[in-house]
Amino acid sequence: MTAPHPDTTPADLPAADFYGYEDLLPEDERKLLRKARDFMRTEVKPLVNPAWAKGEFPRELIDRFRGLGLAGVPYEGYGDPLPAGSNLLVGMLAMEYTRTDASSATFFGVHNGLAMYSIHRGGDQEQRDRWLPAMAALDKIGAFAMTEPLGGSDVAGGMRTTARRVGDHWVLNGAKRWIGNGTFADLVIVWARDEADNHVKGFVVEKGTPGFSAAKIENKTAFRIVENADLTLTDVRVPEANRLQRVDSFRDVAEILRATRSGVAWQALGVMTGAYELALDYAKERRQFGRPIARFQMVQDLLVKSLGNITASWGMLVQLARLQDAGVFRDEHSSLAKAFVTARMREVVAWSREIFGGNGIVLDYDVARFFADAEAIYSFEGTREMNTLIVGKAITGESAFV
Repeated sequence: MTAPHPDTTPADLPAADFYGYEDLLPEDERKLLRKARDFMRTEVKPLVNPAWAKGEFPRELIDRFRGLGLAGVPYEGYGDPLPAGSNLLVGMLAMEYTRTDASSATFFGVHNGLAMYSIHRGGDQEQRDRWLPAMAALDKIGAFAMTEPLGGSDVAGGMRTTARRVGDHWVLNGAKRWIGNGTFADLVIVWARDEADNHVKGFVVEKGTPGFSAAKIENKTAFRIVENADLTLTDVRVPEANRLQRVDSFRDVAEILRATRSGVAWQALGVMTGAYELALDYAKERRQFGRPIARFQMVQDLLVKSLGNITASWGMLVQLARLQDAGVFRDEHSSLAKAFVTARMREVVAWSREIFGGNGIVLDYDVARFFADAEAIYSFEGTREMNTLIVGKAITGESAFV
């Protein structure tokens, strides 16, 4: 670790960054991180609880994220490009957004991560130039449609959405489920199996395309601000020009998922960080038996165990970012991080809610939202079991998949 910056004191770092990992960033990137932190606290946090209670995405959030000016990071040439080797900043930004609210952070993550990266990695130069500038400016919002009503963990081999080439168009038929931003996205990256060669291909379906419809999934108990949608595609005609030209099989899709899965691990770090900091502040203020509950040994035990989980996760994710920068990043690296960090997150949000006692189930105290949203992060981008099997195969050389 590099030495702390001269302008850094312990009070300058978040309470959960106990080892000062933020100081690994150069000063220009630290400024961007602090900008995101201030933005989430001042511009986003006031909207969160009312929107969460209603189960609605506040559309004014798009304008506020537009004002932040960090959409498009780190796609060189689009938005505000960053110097090479900024994977650590990208991860810390994902953590910072989620530290305030996982739902609104997921809106941004789906757009800036899954959707934009699919085009950046899977599209040719014409497609990148056509869509990414407007997406970086948040003039067009993106979504990513992989999961299906009958296919989650087995979607790679069991994808039922089909694509059939007809002249210079493709005809898509099928259904997708749990699609974040799906109710209002301008561009949806739809993954479908080519009937001719049985390979998965990606298509950019634009809002208003005939045969394409989206219905909001209601009655969720987590990620209530995210407008997840059920998508239906009935003879949807998509021009060949909208097929991602550099995706020829699920192997190409896996490269996209590898990068976004590491982003989910950073989000998990953000959730446990936010929950821990709430619990720490509450423990200092809440008085029982004539003294702050922070003076009770069992409360300190929960706080220290939480901080240990957070600090261990920081170390893993920092090294993960370095592997990405070095170009030696593999599926099992992101899978181990996603499985480990989300499991530690589950522990931390439970301990944090416990410190709040009965108040921990009241939305006004915020920790209940973290507790609920953690369950969504624990499940998506590959369950713990699926990621465990990916790592297990890598370390033993034996596949335990059925």
